[in-house]
Amino acid sequence: VRIKLTQYGKQKGIVFINLHADETTSVEGAENILRSTGGLLIRLENDNKRNISFGLGEQQFTFDPNRIFSRQGIERTLTRFKNINDNAVVEVEEFATKILSLFPRRAWCVVALHNNTDGNLSISSFMPGNMYEKDAQKVFAGEKQDPDDFFLTTDSLLYHQLSAENYNVVLQDNRLVQQDGSLSVYFGEKNICYLNCETEHGRKKQFEEMLAAALRYIRERKAKG
Repeated sequence: VRIKLTQYGKQKGIVFINLHADETTSVEGAENILRSTGGLLIRLENDNKRNISFGLGEQQFTFDPNRIFSRQGIERTLTRFKNINDNAVVEVEEFATKILSLFPRRAWCVVALHNNTDGNLSISSFMPGNMYEKDAQKVFAGEKQDPDDFFLTTDSLLYHQLSAENYNVVLQDNRLVQQDGSLSVYFGEKNICYLNCETEHGRKKQFEEMLAAALRYIRERKAKG
């Protein structure tokens, strides 16, 4: 697994990150935007595979790279893939620490780049009675947007701005969200602006439109101080 950093222009305050190497539509869409807006892109290269596998001694371990930013999350993701021991937990924890060390100290907003498959994860997943209901403080479902295309943010102002434009948006409940080791939980705990931009695989144009809209508000806020 390689961690690839690409700096576009001089902008280092907004960091873009792609943790799942199979979610290529999001990266392609973001690169088009980054060429004009600037920013740092952190990308995991893993042979277009979502999960990461590694050998330790004579054993093989597998984990989801967006579930490793807490000890609890690491233990849960290793257990999910049927193999865990103390040494493996330490190895994954060191990998997570390496990723976090790549964020510039002056970074003030993190934008995660994700894709999903039709009907797998959607805005509906965060609505009452569904899997991630308890993780959401507020949910807005726009009338014209596909449920698979949505934002998730830790920032209430971004939530209100994007929902006012009829985008599907989830406002994460930073106090009650399940500690699953994801970046959204990590940055929510640190009170740092985090935005996940997510569309179904293949919808690059939609991804670009959503990301461009979000970045307008993010940059405006910084300009206003």
